[in-house]
Amino acid sequence: MECKKIKQIRLTILEQNYVRRDWFYDFEGPRFYEFFETISGDMLKMGIGLELVRNREATISINSYADLLNVVKLSSPDDGHTNQCIGHIIGKSPNLDLQEDIRIAVRRIAFAPETVAPSSEFRKVCHNCGCGC
Repeated sequence: MECKKIKQIRLTILEQNYVRRDWFYDFEGPRFYEFFETISGDMLKMGIGLELVRNREATISINSYADLLNVVKLSSPDDGHTNQCIGHIIGKSPNLDLQEDIRIAVRRIAFAPETVAPSSEFRKVCHNCGCGC
């Protein structure tokens, strides 16, 4: 019996400093945890392990939705992607819906990592979040 290796993806949440409260999102609340449990369960069915990590050492000041996207980083070591912000992965957000954008980015890293630009490529959506893009 062959054991298939599960691909691992890490979703890292940085600390936030909300300069503008209109972009507040509660990454510590039940809404986010329910979302994460749902997406990680869905991904596991497809052979993808999704891990949630908090990086309390790095803080992003939130002045816009693009800054909010920079709070969430994805890493997929098997594919050579480390700590790339959601904005770098998906580009411009179509609906300004954080959960939708996270879902899109996770699936892109999981199933089409070759479509994500290398970290060295400049992306207009990034705002010096430290991801290297």
